[in-house]
Amino acid sequence: MTLVHAKNSRGRERYAVVVSKKVAKSAVQRNRIRRRVYEAIRLVKLEENFNAAKDNIFVIYTKDIEKMPFKNLKALISSLLKESML
Repeated sequence: MTLVHAKNSRGRERYAVVVSKKVAKSAVQRNRIRRRVYEAIRLVKLEENFNAAKDNIFVIYTKDIEKMPFKNLKALISSLLKESML
C-alpha cells in the first residue's frame, strides 16, 4: 500500500482508497478491502491527531491487505500518515 498526498484549498483533510481490478476481480472483494482501510483510517484519526489540509489517496496494489490482521493494518496506515506529515 502506498499513500499519495497533496495539499488542498478546502481547509480539511480528505481520504480516498483505490483498489484496482488487478488486485481483486470481484467488486465484493474490492469493496471489502476498501471498507477495512476506511475503518482503519477512522480509528487512527480518533487515536492520533492528523489534522492537515491534505488530500490523501491510499493505493492498494496487493491482495494481502484483505487477509492482514486489523492491528497490522492500523499500524501501517498510522505509519504512512505520520510520514506524510513530515
